[in-house]
Amino acid sequence: MRNSFCRVPLPLSSIRSDQRVAVLADSDTRWKWGALTARRLAPDAPAPAGYVLRGRATPTARQLGEAGVGEADGGPVEVTCTEFLAELGRRHYDVVVLALVGGAVQAVLHGVRALWPDPAARPVLVTGYVGVVYEKLADGLLLRHGADLVLANSRHDAARFRAVYEGVGADPAAVVETALPFLDGAAYESAGDRAHRVVFAVQPSVPEGRADRAYLLERAARHARLHPGREVLVKLRSRPGEHTTHLEEHPYQRLAERLPGGLPPNCRLVYGNMGEVLDGTDLLVTVSSTAALESLHRGIPTAVLTDLGIREALGNHHFLGSGCLASWDQLDEGLLPGGDPAWLTAHGVAPVTPAAPVTPAAPVTPAAPVAQAADDPYAAARERVARLLAADRLPPVAPYYTLATAPGYLPGILARHRLAPDGTPLPGTGARAAGESSGARRWLRAHLREAARGAYRHGVQRVAPVIRRLGEL
Repeated sequence: MRNSFCRVPLPLSSIRSDQRVAVLADSDTRWKWGALTARRLAPDAPAPAGYVLRGRATPTARQLGEAGVGEADGGPVEVTCTEFLAELGRRHYDVVVLALVGGAVQAVLHGVRALWPDPAARPVLVTGYVGVVYEKLADGLLLRHGADLVLANSRHDAARFRAVYEGVGADPAAVVETALPFLDGAAYESAGDRAHRVVFAVQPSVPEGRADRAYLLERAARHARLHPGREVLVKLRSRPGEHTTHLEEHPYQRLAERLPGGLPPNCRLVYGNMGEVLDGTDLLVTVSSTAALESLHRGIPTAVLTDLGIREALGNHHFLGSGCLASWDQLDEGLLPGGDPAWLTAHGVAPVTPAAPVTPAAPVTPAAPVAQAADDPYAAARERVARLLAADRLPPVAPYYTLATAPGYLPGILARHRLAPDGTPLPGTGARAAGESSGARRWLRAHLREAARGAYRHGVQRVAPVIRRLGEL
């Protein structure tokens, strides 16, 4: 499996094997990022304890398994924010990775501050982003401020993150440059001047409109018809009925059913782990998916589509200067875009190179581990965590947003997670520890939640489009 933890480089300094790490995530992709980040930060520690924040995007067991980072202890436990905070009060964790949207991170930070209002032996809090950061930069970053480490996936992102914090007078010291933890896999072996397998990596909400999504699917099908010798795979994020961070109002599965003429025999919809799909890919096509970074890291020809324009709303403006911007017309004519080396380096996705064989003439010297660590993008983060863990006590969490800086914004964020303005659970909130209820009660709650999610999804995908069409009459 391409996201194997055994590929984590040997650190110069590491978290001890007896220290405990927890991951709290709110979707399938963030669980993947959080679990892999935990392994990068603490390769010698036991498997991290997993928690999934209850919400609309709560992933299924299949989605978690597809992420390729399932744990041996039965998988993550579904919790609310207050239940997770109760767990932190009951159980000792040395490091907690918050793989969440900004508002949820902010809620946990204020909850932790309420638990430990004075210097204490509290956990080290780590957060970051799962991929390309192309929207709500200031909002998302300020909601993450207060964590001990805010991981930036590249030198480019680290500079932007620090500029935001410095711009409001907040301490930027928590920003640490790393890389996406799932950049892995073997270097691409060129198929020559033609592609045998083309993968179109779609996104749940980019583009949003039905016409735009239908257009992109039709172009993928047309590409397959123009090149019968190629296999064109439309890589989907979720199966019908599953949840993602962004709900699909117009799923490609439904659009494919209505495509005039249907999909040609050499074009099909696929699911699965992106790393495994990329193993046999000769050309990756997307609008702005993080899959483009995974592809570029391997050296696979990668096209970021310009058919719908280069716009902030699409996120493809992030790839300006990358050398990957192209249209379906250009791809139909045989273009195989390659990434610009300077852009790749600045964005933390320098292509992997095949490992040179070790021969008797080139023995491994004692200095080899040092060179390897120097190339490890997580070395600085591990050292920062180790320094924090070496302290007897850590200061209270100090987010930028407080009742003094954001009195009209912060209380609403905390209330959505059943927290009072001071970070304590609201009255009547059952802040019991995870799993602390009868099996029948858990079963009933789970089925009620799933029914509510299904009703919400049906409203977005079926009812809302009809209402909009009626409004246009």
